[in-house]
Amino acid sequence: MTTKDTASQALDTTAPAAKDPNTHTLDFPIRRGAQTITDITLRRPTSGELRGTSLSSLVDLDIASLQKVLPRISTPTLTEMDVAQLDPADLVQLGGIFAGFLMPKEMKAKLDSLNA
Repeated sequence: MTTKDTASQALDTTAPAAKDPNTHTLDFPIRRGAQTITDITLRRPTSGELRGTSLSSLVDLDIASLQKVLPRISTPTLTEMDVAQLDPADLVQLGGIFAGFLMPKEMKAKLDSLNA
């Protein structure tokens, strides 16, 4: 392989970027006036962001608890009303991402190795 070939491959931006496992593309985008939200990224919550809920209700993916927590950890920031109006399939997907944050690293690694 020549230096030119190597340089052209380094500049190749057509390769798909790795998808963030904490990002979900909504089946039914959220519309806020002129704004349309198609992708939501969740970040690992801190303990303080779980206030007002119980861990058992979050593990059970209780809708009222998710309505409180998802706006605190989402980008773009969702409102509780946005979460209430999500399609159930999208809510389950976001809940699954959130549930992953509650798993110990060892358990998550085992699940990842099974899915690989």
